[in-house]
Amino acid sequence: MTELETASVVFFLLLASAGVGVFIRPLLPEEHKAFETVQLLKLVIGMLVTFAALVLGLLTASAKTLFDTTNNDIRSYATALIQLDNSLRQYGAEADTPRQLLRTYTAAAIASTWAQEPPPPGDYFPKLPAPDPNADHLDSRELGTLLERAQHEVRELQPRDPYHQKMDNEALLRFDNLVQQRWKIVEEARGSISTPFDRILVFWLLVIFLCFGLIAPRNALAFVIITLGALSIASAVLVILDLGTPFTGPIIVPSQPMRDALSYLSR
Repeated sequence: MTELETASVVFFLLLASAGVGVFIRPLLPEEHKAFETVQLLKLVIGMLVTFAALVLGLLTASAKTLFDTTNNDIRSYATALIQLDNSLRQYGAEADTPRQLLRTYTAAAIASTWAQEPPPPGDYFPKLPAPDPNADHLDSRELGTLLERAQHEVRELQPRDPYHQKMDNEALLRFDNLVQQRWKIVEEARGSISTPFDRILVFWLLVIFLCFGLIAPRNALAFVIITLGALSIASAVLVILDLGTPFTGPIIVPSQPMRDALSYLSR
């Protein structure tokens, strides 16, 4: 289920919960509508609203932190690609093969990870299968194999003097750092939102809107306010889920750093 579909489900569940409250209110005995009961209901609502607001704020901050971290890691990853290519460039013509593989990997990573954007120009290999909008594109076996081939080519280099030996060691070290950064980004792309925790939060919200339906007057203004409240909560859930998955949904990490790296690698 996509982030938008999940937010839509939450919206309709909140409205349905409020509707249940409106429906059962006339069926309650009069003693259940007493002033003391209504006051107790309002106190419970206030407590749940405080808890829900606190949790929503924490989830939003956590998701935003993950998004910003991933954005910074993509910039660092693009920088690492440029630094690695620069080391291979300084090594000389013998490193042209791993450099070509590195360019191919970067172009394929952009095309598969940001599938909703125009792919980089060129007839690069491999031709990856049509991307699944819900898949973890960075954790692609084809991309991993391509990067491993480039690393293998660097290990196969035969330095002929101390200078080339130094550049070879530098390139291998940069390759190891690049692979580590890639897996860090792969793990971040999976998101950090806990499903059981989300369900508990939704349960709290359903109870809150059920109570809203029990005490709300039967008029158009009350219905509009409850609908706007449900829409606001659903939009907050959408933002949290979208920020928690940095490479899917309307809000995604920009691809420009990787495209800038590819432009440098293609010089």
